[in-house]
Amino acid sequence: MPYASVHAKLENHFARLTKLEDVAAFLDWDTAAMMPPGGAGSRSEQTAALRAAHHELLSRPEVGSWLDEAEGMGAPEPWSAANLREMRRRWTHATAVPSDLVEALARAESVCETTWREARARSDFAMVRPRLAEVLGLVRQVARAKAERLGGSPYEALLDAYEPGGRCGRIDAAFAELEAFLPGFIAQALERQGGPPKVPPGPFPVSLQRELGLRLMGVLGFDFERGRLDVSHHPFCGGAQDDVRITTRYDEENFTSSLMGVLHETGHALYEMGLPMEWRWQPVGRARGMSVHESQSLLFEMQACRSRPFLTFAAPLMREAFGGEGPAWDADNLYRLYTRVRPDFIRVDADEVTYPAHVILRYRLEQALVGGAMEVDDLPAAWAEGMERLLGIVPPDDARGCLQDIHWYAGAWGYFPTYTLGAMTAAQLFDAACRADADVLPGIGRGDFSPLLRWLRASVHGKGSSLSTDELLTQATGRPLDPSVFESHLRRRYLG
Repeated sequence: MPYASVHAKLENHFARLTKLEDVAAFLDWDTAAMMPPGGAGSRSEQTAALRAAHHELLSRPEVGSWLDEAEGMGAPEPWSAANLREMRRRWTHATAVPSDLVEALARAESVCETTWREARARSDFAMVRPRLAEVLGLVRQVARAKAERLGGSPYEALLDAYEPGGRCGRIDAAFAELEAFLPGFIAQALERQGGPPKVPPGPFPVSLQRELGLRLMGVLGFDFERGRLDVSHHPFCGGAQDDVRITTRYDEENFTSSLMGVLHETGHALYEMGLPMEWRWQPVGRARGMSVHESQSLLFEMQACRSRPFLTFAAPLMREAFGGEGPAWDADNLYRLYTRVRPDFIRVDADEVTYPAHVILRYRLEQALVGGAMEVDDLPAAWAEGMERLLGIVPPDDARGCLQDIHWYAGAWGYFPTYTLGAMTAAQLFDAACRADADVLPGIGRGDFSPLLRWLRASVHGKGSSLSTDELLTQATGRPLDPSVFESHLRRRYLG
């Protein structure tokens, strides 16, 4: 069969799969943002059926034959070669796991996630423990099956779905460097920052918080013709490239966390919106993995929107939105507020200095759980011990401990390390963007994100999955991931 013919077969087949993935993404968004609690049973069946259909299509034997044939002929250009590589990776993941296991896991995840929502509200881990144990048992089966095909450990087989090519050895080395750096640095930052900043007094009506969030989303470059903002228990970004959905949660006594949550998810959304449209339905046109995805959300939230130039620009808008008066609304005070270092129980509310400790804890716990060194019953105590060791605090209840994150309950195992890998990547990309275009930081200071977004479109977004993560970062910044860039950023911001 001529190369063009077999490649066309593969492209058509994977286009169908990508459209099914987009439907699944909307189901996830609907479950989080809109679905009534009574719909959990039917939604779990719908999700399971959709994932089973997707898995059946992806793992068809003829797909492997087409890939063998196309790879044997050689690709005509780099994008096609990268597309074949991504197709092969996805096919290998799929064919490693039998359909009945895929369907069973999808059903268990959906029920567990719904139970988690109630358990979290009640701060009662015992309520969801049997469901989580069922999910973990199935996840272990998936991990072992994938490891046999992909090589590496069972945990690395799960990690590969979120961080293609990721290996524990490299993550362990990067996290060990951070662990050696952070304790002394946290102590220095706490001493340096002095007394607490003034907190703008509430209440802050949800309607006004939403209006401010939408306004700043527009400043960052969000296209409202291709996306929207909603509410959920846990902030996230989902949907599809040309219909991106983000959610946040509101606290009427404190607008600052919700606002940064919106800007964080906007970073994810901008990445999705900037992916190469000419490869819209192909694996090579999708995002390069979650460390790169997290780098985009953290680049906008932490690097740009918690910077002094941005908060100088945004302070009058915040003051205007809530009718605020007095020194609590000054740009300098808001900068101190948004860069306040304080060990806390909740990951999503953590400052960027203590945040890596939250991730390192979860990374180690999920490695132990997947590998069988630990069982679900041990999780609350292990969580409390890890928080005390890493941050010197002990969660007073399950809601502020092992129930706070949705990931494990929804079946996302191997995801957590990408958050801190993303933070390090964000620092390195932002540093490179500022060096490449001297107007990036001044632009942020006047509410013009176009210089930054233009650089990201060319250096990251428009590349899709055409490069490996290391290749992408090296091409954009001149070197692979280097934790020292992140550490230098922290020193400048918190000790400078």
